[in-house]
Amino acid sequence: MLTAWETKDRLYDALNEHDLHRMLEYYRADAVLVTPVGVAEGLEQIAWFYEQYFKAFADLRVTPWYKVACDDPAITEWTLTGTHGGPLLLPSGDVVEGTGRHIAVRGSCAAHVENGKIVTHREYYDQLEMYSQLGFRLQPIGRQ
Repeated sequence: MLTAWETKDRLYDALNEHDLHRMLEYYRADAVLVTPVGVAEGLEQIAWFYEQYFKAFADLRVTPWYKVACDDPAITEWTLTGTHGGPLLLPSGDVVEGTGRHIAVRGSCAAHVENGKIVTHREYYDQLEMYSQLGFRLQPIGRQ
C-alpha cells in the first residue's frame, strides 16, 4: 500500500503528464477536493475540475518544493506554472479566452490519505496572484 507521500508524488507526476485517468486512481471514489474556486465531490467532479485547468493551460505543471515532515495530512508547498492558451472558467461563471500570458502561482495543499487513496485534498493559493498575472485587475463593485 502506498504511503501518503507516495500517493501525492504519483498524483503530481500524473498531473504533470496531464494523465487524468491515472490521477483519479489516487483519489477515493467519494473524495473531496477543496480549492479557492470551489468544492469538487467525487471522481466525476474532481475530473471536471482538472479538465478545466488542462484546457486553459496546455502546459500546466506543478512543482512541489517543500514537504512538511509528517505523514498525515501530507502537506506540500508548490508552484503552478503554465501558459493561458485556452478558455478559463472563472468562479463567476464567466469564461476568459486564452491570453497567451504565463503564470507562476505559489500555493500549498494538505491531503488526507487512507489506504493509499486521497480522501480530502485541500488546495490553497492566491486567486488574485493568478488573475493579475493573466491581466485582470480589481475594480470596485458597481464600476465598469
